[in-house]
Amino acid sequence: MEIFHIINPTAPVVPMVISCPHVGTYIPDSIQAKLTPTVLSHLDDTDWFVHQLYDFAPSLGITTIVATHHRWVVDLNRDPNNQALYNDGRVITGVVPTTDFNGNHLYQSNQAPSNDEIQERIDQYFNPYHQRLEALLQLLKNQFGHVLLLDAHAIRKQVLGIQSSPFPDLILGNNDSQTSTLALDISAQAILSSSDYSFSYNHPFKGGYITRSFGQPSKGIYALQLEMAKTNYMDDSETIYDEARASKIKMLLKTLCVQLLEQLK
Repeated sequence: MEIFHIINPTAPVVPMVISCPHVGTYIPDSIQAKLTPTVLSHLDDTDWFVHQLYDFAPSLGITTIVATHHRWVVDLNRDPNNQALYNDGRVITGVVPTTDFNGNHLYQSNQAPSNDEIQERIDQYFNPYHQRLEALLQLLKNQFGHVLLLDAHAIRKQVLGIQSSPFPDLILGNNDSQTSTLALDISAQAILSSSDYSFSYNHPFKGGYITRSFGQPSKGIYALQLEMAKTNYMDDSETIYDEARASKIKMLLKTLCVQLLEQLK
């Protein structure tokens, strides 16, 4: 099975790429055999349907890259050297997770991947995604002089392994203003903070490995991560897609992308 797929623009191309690294659900049989039946019954930690929320992107000229494999195969938004993204006491998951966000074990006894297997998964799944994303960004940067990466995510409204209180509806991250320009930051914050949704900036998420590794403003490559609560577009159980909620958040996401593109001009 392909590791990712590219959704090409249907309008004239613009200097923007949307990345959806955590929407994949495919787990190879050889890995499934090692996971516990409990976690396999519901693939938690999945950014369910996030790519569908950005289905307007092609009509705006935006290129989208969408992962197909589940983050438990390899987490495309973690440091491949397993350097922690945060050091505030939250549960930390690695590039090949062995627990979920609440610290529950994913693998059956003595079935956790070895260091060699972890490296194999990085080579087979992680590197190709990042190499293709880098190529997309460089192509657009060469064409336009600059490019914006929007890394798109979703999470349960409350994850006790990360913090005790529920998350805001929308969380914009740019590694404490290190991965994008001030103008892009101000534009994005203005759109998101003036909406009907609760909003936070760089807390409790400031962008993962994708945002931090690709965002290099001095080189004309900007990166923002947008994390959102799944209740923005799913039912309260966070298991069923809710058309009404999804339609509302889509309008905001489209407005955000249009405004960011205007800022890039």
